[in-house]
Amino acid sequence: MEPTKSELEILQVLWEHGPSTVRFVNDKLNEEKRAVQYSSTLKLMQIMAEKGIVMRDESSMKHIYSPAEPEDKTKSALLERFVDSMYKGSASSLVMQLFGNKNTSAEELSEIKDFLKSLDQ
Repeated sequence: MEPTKSELEILQVLWEHGPSTVRFVNDKLNEEKRAVQYSSTLKLMQIMAEKGIVMRDESSMKHIYSPAEPEDKTKSALLERFVDSMYKGSASSLVMQLFGNKNTSAEELSEIKDFLKSLDQ
């Protein structure tokens, strides 16, 4: 499963807020991202259900959608594909590119150092 950008936006809402109706997801997309028509969100979520990206509970009047896979599993798979295709599988090349293109705050650097120390233990 490789979700599109629009599908990832919907998944982000579902991961953050849990199982939700199309109306709730559409409202959150309009608040947080950009203006999206309800019918577009509905159609995309129906397609996502057909593709197995989300599950749809039809046991009540309002259909409730939830992600088919946990957030960390999906993000890990997408990141692995990205690193493989863009950096020939080299995580260090990705990190060097990231730090070279972005001003990393002292707080972020501290968090990264702490994380790296925890990997050594």
